[in-house]
Amino acid sequence: MENNNQERGKFNSNFGFLMASVGSAVGLGNLWGFPYKMGNGGGFAFLLLYIFLAVFIGYACMIGEFSLGRKGQLSAIGSYEKCDKRFTFNGWLAVLVPFFLLSFYCTLGGYVTKYMIANLGDIFGASWGVNGMNSEEYFNGFIGSGAPAVIYGIIFLILTVLIVMGGVSGGIEKFSVIAMPALFVLLVIVVIRSVTLPGASEGLAFMFKPDFSVFKGTGWIKVLASAGGQIFFSLSLASGCMIVYGSYLDKKENLEKNAILVPICDTTVALLAGLATLPATFAMGMQPAAGPGMLFVTLQSVFGAMGGAGPIFGFAFYLLVFFAALTSSIGMMEGAVSAFMDRAAEKGKKPSRTAISWIIAGVAGIGSLIVSIDALGSGPLPKPFGLGTWLDAFDLFAEGFMMPIGCLIMALMLGWFHPDYIDDEVRLGSSYKTKGFVNFCLKWIAPPFLVFIFIGQMDGFFSLGLFS
Repeated sequence: MENNNQERGKFNSNFGFLMASVGSAVGLGNLWGFPYKMGNGGGFAFLLLYIFLAVFIGYACMIGEFSLGRKGQLSAIGSYEKCDKRFTFNGWLAVLVPFFLLSFYCTLGGYVTKYMIANLGDIFGASWGVNGMNSEEYFNGFIGSGAPAVIYGIIFLILTVLIVMGGVSGGIEKFSVIAMPALFVLLVIVVIRSVTLPGASEGLAFMFKPDFSVFKGTGWIKVLASAGGQIFFSLSLASGCMIVYGSYLDKKENLEKNAILVPICDTTVALLAGLATLPATFAMGMQPAAGPGMLFVTLQSVFGAMGGAGPIFGFAFYLLVFFAALTSSIGMMEGAVSAFMDRAAEKGKKPSRTAISWIIAGVAGIGSLIVSIDALGSGPLPKPFGLGTWLDAFDLFAEGFMMPIGCLIMALMLGWFHPDYIDDEVRLGSSYKTKGFVNFCLKWIAPPFLVFIFIGQMDGFFSLGLFS
């Protein structure tokens, strides 16, 4: 097993670990999902509920996953097996999540890459720019283009593989310590421009004006499900990633501090993303849209209306989205790669990071091909499971089903079956002052809320009308 650890690698610094963890957490969900969900969920009312979930579920589950990984010195499967063999299946569940996530994430990452290059083209007046086209026509033309959309998705997937193949310190850490600070700087620049546009105050009101009427009746469950789904997808919980990153962290580092900083940084970036997008959207007299429509249609229209400076801010924005998407896809893939490396080592084989990375990329590539051809529901493929798009189908299995269920099982394991299992691991780097709080959350707070979130997610995906 020692040779496997050498092959798997370690983070060179706590900063590298933190940047990789935050990078995995900060992704496309922050940049379009959070602002839109916050606005439709009652603005500041949604934010309060989100912060509640981040504190009572996000922190407790984050420290649980970091500790499981570092104590087990293995990926999700091995770490759960070391704690309790009866829960090994939950490790497998976590390892399956990245396959579903990468299937649509790489397609969307390809979209981002295309828009980044197109805005760069507009800066230099190149033929491959947007060139003033109607943003909706441009987007629909691209996603329905067939081969070009598929190729950009493959390019994004290959970039992910190449960084993961570089290993922990040589690939993931090296990229993250550059990409995440760069993302923050670019985000602040775009925020300053967005909030200083005439009419930006309407976007700020959309985000921050309290509207508790959305909580009336069973409405709070819808908002809870929306905030809860955002927590899982945004923080990369129950996807194997945080357990793996924990296994790469030095024993002397403070797990409590890191488990606090990751949700704080993630939420900060999500709020900044809202400030970067919504004020500019309202300033241009447009309404925010959900999903890719917000990121690729509405915002491209905003940049197009900015005149000569538009392509510059457009390129800067899509570059930061590219960094966010790539650091997240790296974390997703690493969660799966490390798991299969561990399984190979257990069988006495020398694990090949390169071979395993390409095999996982091949499987994810098939899913990405399906999502690309589906073209967000406008393509020729049949609609799956009564849902509108194949992206929704893959998201249903990952964010809708496996992530909340996986988190629930972990909370039950550490809250009820093994409440003291992670104590010695956390105390290697701190006095574990939050032990009582973490145990209380894992035992009494997380389970019922996770059940509500799961039910709400199912209601949202299938429009069951359970809470209408």
